[in-house]
Amino acid sequence: MIILTISISNKIYLRDVTMKEFIDIFMNVVKAKYAQFSGRARRKEFWGFQLVGFVISILLAIIDGILGTMSGGIGMLQGIFALALLIPSVALIIRRLHDTDRSGWWALLCVVPLANIALVVLMFLEGTKGTNRFGSDPKALS
Repeated sequence: MIILTISISNKIYLRDVTMKEFIDIFMNVVKAKYAQFSGRARRKEFWGFQLVGFVISILLAIIDGILGTMSGGIGMLQGIFALALLIPSVALIIRRLHDTDRSGWWALLCVVPLANIALVVLMFLEGTKGTNRFGSDPKALS
């Protein structure tokens, strides 16, 4: 799989990334960093987690449709999955904000209509190079 990344400076980067790598990222967030609100998270960790979570959610929606457990636009299995990922998702958003040297309180933008678009834009920004007030640069560590 090839991932296309466009940075704020309009540079385009192509890199081969396997789905297994994204699954490993997803499992690491769920197992090792479930409720870790401190530290920093790279864009790769954030978007890898989002991609795998989205694919699993779609598969669960299909299974819910087959089983007849779909109600009000969301299925039982899909709803349980979403609830299970609530804490790691919030923790990951906060760590991603920390990587851009912003407080985790910025995550509250997700509940403000239209302002939540700004939060999505922040998730695309490159992290602070080097150490910031939230810890070491995760990109430099890998």
